[in-house]
Amino acid sequence: MLDSLPEPIEAAVEVRDAWRRRVAAETAGLEFLVQDLSRWAPGAVLRVAFLDGDTEAHAKVEEATRQITDVCGITLDFGRDPATGAYRRWTTKDTEYAAEIRVSFDQGGYWSLVGTDSTDATLADASSPIGGAPHQRSLNLSGFDGILPDDWAGTVRHEFLHALAFKHTHQNMRGPCADEFRWEDDEGYVPTKDPRGVFVADEAGRRPGVYTYLAGPPNRWTRAKVDFNLRTRESDETLAGPFDAKSVMLYQFEPFFYKTAPSPCAPAGNGIDLSEGDVRGLQVLYPRAAEPDLIKQASTALATLSGGLESATANPYRQRLVDVLSGLVEGRVP
Repeated sequence: MLDSLPEPIEAAVEVRDAWRRRVAAETAGLEFLVQDLSRWAPGAVLRVAFLDGDTEAHAKVEEATRQITDVCGITLDFGRDPATGAYRRWTTKDTEYAAEIRVSFDQGGYWSLVGTDSTDATLADASSPIGGAPHQRSLNLSGFDGILPDDWAGTVRHEFLHALAFKHTHQNMRGPCADEFRWEDDEGYVPTKDPRGVFVADEAGRRPGVYTYLAGPPNRWTRAKVDFNLRTRESDETLAGPFDAKSVMLYQFEPFFYKTAPSPCAPAGNGIDLSEGDVRGLQVLYPRAAEPDLIKQASTALATLSGGLESATANPYRQRLVDVLSGLVEGRVP
């Protein structure tokens, strides 16, 4: 199963980001808003807490994330009690943040909110189990409190990189994937399923396309959801490096997803360890020393935003932006 967020969250992110782009385009001094505001302040200490699972499962997750924190200026604080070995917990009744990254094992699939969205309470209704409020899940590792899959460490790193504002590599605008995927069915394809209900090649050998295949189990994605998760996004909002086929952020797809074999979009790494490109990306986003230019840009945007745009009551995104920008300026977690 591919990792993805629930559709209401994806929709909320799109609406929020569209508002940011509009405000940046219409207001002098807010150009910074179209850059990547999903990242945390370099040097930040991000608390991690668990909703469920036992100490052994929690320790495994912490162990896997050390590959991330060992190479960049970000700290993941799991709140481990040295006396008991117990890790920090959060609950669905919390009204204050026990942690910026709130892990659960009880939801379906593997997914994470991206970067500072983990503390953005505007993304979901309070009744949603998933979102950026203190009582909502921000990262899920389905079943990791039981038997772990063989690639469990890679899955943990993939989702925690999302939590640190990394996007999927196949959506890199500098990469080949948009032109390499077989989006549509082979001409004349007759929808055919195997005993599991998964779309497969028909009797004539014609294959389902990406849209058809992912519409079936276990993903059951709509075309819009496929586009959100797989299509290339050409945007000034995202800091994009060279395409990295060895990145843990590159999906492993079935061979028929691609037009050519071997495909330049197919993973070349082991899907478990960070690639050199992943490490460079972490060091760019989270250097060990403060970034004067980043602080200056955030300060300019903050001053403009505080000068009287739409009020917080008229638009709930405004106060959230103030919080994020203030965090970048002050080097703290928003």
